[in-house]
Amino acid sequence: MAKIDELDLKILTELVKDAGISVPKLSKKINVNSSVAYSRIKRLSKKNLVEKFTVLVNERLLGYTVDAVIGCNIDSRLRENIVREILDLDQVRDISEVTGRFDLLVNVKARSLDDLHNMISAKIGKINGVQHTETFIEMKRTRKDPEYKELPKE
Repeated sequence: MAKIDELDLKILTELVKDAGISVPKLSKKINVNSSVAYSRIKRLSKKNLVEKFTVLVNERLLGYTVDAVIGCNIDSRLRENIVREILDLDQVRDISEVTGRFDLLVNVKARSLDDLHNMISAKIGKINGVQHTETFIEMKRTRKDPEYKELPKE
């Protein structure tokens, strides 16, 4: 575990809210010198606490209006091929291998219910080794950015 302190936690919390914040703005917000903020960000990146700076796209404005999670039961002997084929679908955002009643949870964004239905029945359902799917359509999402306040216990 990389050694971090409360200032690092403040920086991480602010970067989660807005990875594009300028260093001068960030330093003003957390009340430190810009050179300190810059060197801390560099160190956090070098230690892999910051894996990447990214953009959150409003996919609704691109026509992706249906968010869903698809639970899949699969033949575990064919897992690698199944995961690869599902990841190749444009609507798929990520796949989690999980415990519980499903083997995989597939997060998707579709342009319509028809698009979602077609993807599940004509594509995912026809992948060799996919045994059963159950779809959960998202009605509403409430998002919370994490706040890092406590140092890890040693």
